[in-house]
Amino acid sequence: MRRAGLLGLGALALAACSEQPAGEPVVRAPLDGAVAPDTPVPTPTKAAETGVCQPARFEGVSLTHCIADPARHAISTALAPASGERAGTIAGWAEGRQTDSIVFVVNGGMYGDDLRPVGYFVEGSERLAEIDRSEASGNFYMKPNGVFFGSSGEWRVLETETFVRTIGTRPEFGTQSGPMLVVEGEMHPRFQENGPSRAVRNGVGVDAQGRAHFVISDEALSFGQLARFYRDELEVPNALYLDGNVSSLWNPASGRQDGGRVGPLIVVETK
Repeated sequence: MRRAGLLGLGALALAACSEQPAGEPVVRAPLDGAVAPDTPVPTPTKAAETGVCQPARFEGVSLTHCIADPARHAISTALAPASGERAGTIAGWAEGRQTDSIVFVVNGGMYGDDLRPVGYFVEGSERLAEIDRSEASGNFYMKPNGVFFGSSGEWRVLETETFVRTIGTRPEFGTQSGPMLVVEGEMHPRFQENGPSRAVRNGVGVDAQGRAHFVISDEALSFGQLARFYRDELEVPNALYLDGNVSSLWNPASGRQDGGRVGPLIVVETK
């Protein structure tokens, strides 16, 4: 997701995300900044878990479904580098790091031209961006939007107003995005059952056992389809949209490392 500049709400409203709101036609764009064939990709390590990310299929659409289990995994947030040859990529973030413990990494929310988060963002218990409750156009502002957050192995998704009203302690990690896909077991009220807007999309939801389900589509799908997968197949009470078209996954176990232009990241590691 990109927005055109940070000079005011007017500019933000015109380009709050990389695709149009649900129900409006959108042209599916290829992943930006694809990693060149000669770009080295970190190889899987013995710590990688082969069963965490699995293929899925729903309503004729191919998906990749990754599960983070609090009994085995830790979740944190991070930011892709804003400068350098690999700015705005997962590969850029991974470069020079000790990655033996990485299970998978996904894009973690929407961002501006400077690759900084749009809305609330907490990394390592430090708040880097404030909660955004303003009104504007674009997917992020399709209310209700929400926050994915957690501390000490307890992870949650809440719509933004509930988060503000009920969460008094800063979490260890948190990222705000929008729109919500599922709210208290119901699909987002503005979604059509199968609207004409199609894009590669990804999201996150937490089930009754506390596991976080990350889903990224391998082809274009509607908001309604992604929401129904979370509601009907995964049966999560709340699920949050992370982004579209730039949706990216690094799964060391399979060697997959998408080259989409990203800003915020969600990192899942072995404990």
